[in-house]
Amino acid sequence: MSPSASLPLAATSATTEHRPLIITLFGLFVVATLIITVWAGRQTKSAADFYAGGRQFTGFQNGLAISGDYMSAASFLGIAGAIALFGYDGFLYSIGFLVAWLVALLLVAEPLRNSGRFTMGDVLAYRMRQRPVRTAAGTSTIVVSIFYLLAQMAGAGVLVSLLLGITTDTGKVLIVALVGIIMILYVTIGGMKGTTWVQMVKAVLLIAGTLLITFLVLLKFNFNISDLLGTAAEKSGHGAAFLEPGLKYGATGTSKLDFISLGIALVLGTAGLPHILIRFYTVPTAQAARKSVLWAIGIIGGFYLMTIALGFGAAAIVGQAEITASNKAGNTAAPLLALHLGGTDSTAGAILLAVISAVAFATILAVVAGLTLASSSSFAHDIYANVIRKGQATEKEEVRAARWATVAIGVASIALGALARDLNVAGLVALAFAVAASANLPTILYSLFWKRFTTQGALWSIYGGLISSVVLVVFSPVVSGKPTSMFKNADFYWFPLENPGLVSIPLGFLLGWLGSVLTKEKPDRGKYAELEVKSLTGVGAH
Repeated sequence: MSPSASLPLAATSATTEHRPLIITLFGLFVVATLIITVWAGRQTKSAADFYAGGRQFTGFQNGLAISGDYMSAASFLGIAGAIALFGYDGFLYSIGFLVAWLVALLLVAEPLRNSGRFTMGDVLAYRMRQRPVRTAAGTSTIVVSIFYLLAQMAGAGVLVSLLLGITTDTGKVLIVALVGIIMILYVTIGGMKGTTWVQMVKAVLLIAGTLLITFLVLLKFNFNISDLLGTAAEKSGHGAAFLEPGLKYGATGTSKLDFISLGIALVLGTAGLPHILIRFYTVPTAQAARKSVLWAIGIIGGFYLMTIALGFGAAAIVGQAEITASNKAGNTAAPLLALHLGGTDSTAGAILLAVISAVAFATILAVVAGLTLASSSSFAHDIYANVIRKGQATEKEEVRAARWATVAIGVASIALGALARDLNVAGLVALAFAVAASANLPTILYSLFWKRFTTQGALWSIYGGLISSVVLVVFSPVVSGKPTSMFKNADFYWFPLENPGLVSIPLGFLLGWLGSVLTKEKPDRGKYAELEVKSLTGVGAH
């Protein structure tokens, strides 16, 4: 198959002519971040260093790292693509991702930092039976992280394929494997310290790159946003409908329900994401955790405003035909926009494409490192140390188990990411949000704020939310039944919505309540009182 068979001609010629430059820039970034990781790894001496970076980061540093962790391939590639293809409805992702931080700020950040040590399981196990609750928390963390990793792997495959002119399925799978290997190196060598520094560097690069593209897009339209939106609508082929609600989610009753489901998942999911929750343990106090979230909201909010220029700029300047020729889900809209802004046949265009793509690649590497660290930490701390070894494992054994878990989770992510390489990454991340909001958020909120919550309630909530959301995803159009599905030639879906949040999130809350009121187990009111004081005041916090 020739490159032009699936890549737009402009991108193909530019990347072919300037491929050595592109590979050099990519190589420099990977080497630089690995140097940071090795440097941080040498300072990792204990479990607290590996899991929480020694709790040495300031509120601003952690807020910058949270931004780097949160602004994933879904934000930079997926949302830009969704806006370029669906206009107003694509921008709804940006709004949902940002509003979600209010839930994390007001309900979760401070109490979680005060109550736990390294993982979500620490909070749940404080007033529940340790072994079953930690097993459930560890299982949920790993599943949610792998769902989120799918999006990052898919984004990596699309991005590097565009730059290197790789069109074969085998080549794309090898790219996904390469990302997985680098991810494993980041976590096993650097732990939380290395991952945090990489995330901070990535956040600065992403904001700088997005600012540059935003400026160039607005300059092209003489800083007239009305002209930008009008041109985007005209070139989209949808006319005024491109700038109005309903292009993707308003055609049928099912699509409207899908929009409600997506909105619920986005708004509630952030507060249950494992790689975000563990970031609250890297600061010394609960006040610093709150400051982290405030900094993160400011940085992330500024970035999502600029996705208007990324998405509508791609629609206006690149055009939907070229974007979908490169990737049907629109994941290459932002890199192609950079190429056109610099000049499709010029060195400047190739350099801008390479720089923006390197920033996107940095985004992917930083996020997958954070996700892998969250899931491997939960396995080592919750399942290995406290369930398998019954609290008898040494810190050295625990960290060794985390590193082996990193390898296993990396291999699983590579295999699943290869299957999901053609799906829109923003949509994939929305699924992870739905699973997190269904399994983790109800249990966290009940544990922190409801005195009658019991071990049975926690297990019903976690497993019920987890199983229902995953099963509904498996039997949804995301996996089979449509040309855009993961398995294009199969048709076994019966759940009509692409996002399960509308059903699975209320079910997670209901099962947590039902499991607690139906059990004969009496909740430990004394432990709840201790947890309440600890979560609200920080007395006795690690």
